[in-house]
Amino acid sequence: MHPLVGQVTLGIYAVLLAVGGVVGFIKARSRPSLIAGLVSAVAAVIALLLSATGNLWGRPLGLLLAIVLFLFFGYRYSLRAKVFMPNGLMAVVSLVVLLVLIMWTVLESPPPPQPVATSVELRHSILLASNL
Repeated sequence: MHPLVGQVTLGIYAVLLAVGGVVGFIKARSRPSLIAGLVSAVAAVIALLLSATGNLWGRPLGLLLAIVLFLFFGYRYSLRAKVFMPNGLMAVVSLVVLLVLIMWTVLESPPPPQPVATSVELRHSILLASNL
């Protein structure tokens, strides 16, 4: 899987989390929704930036965020089973993000194989090293 798929997924997830927090604040005047949405969006952006720069912590941070939010929204949805929005929607979105990030981790193409030196090349490098 191409790395951009996971990175774009994290970017879209960050936007959805931020928009969800702002909408929760506008509709219900919920400051906890605003704060949680923006903090979660910042965490998703940090995961995106870390993974885009090749840092090994980017993908695990994104996975951890998706797991925690899937559990949180799934639990809240189970408490109010007849109301899909916003908890059910965010649980589904978090699950999709989680699956994409898992696929990104599992299907990541391995690094290209390193060329094997032939015996002639090895002898040549030994001779060069001994002349130094």
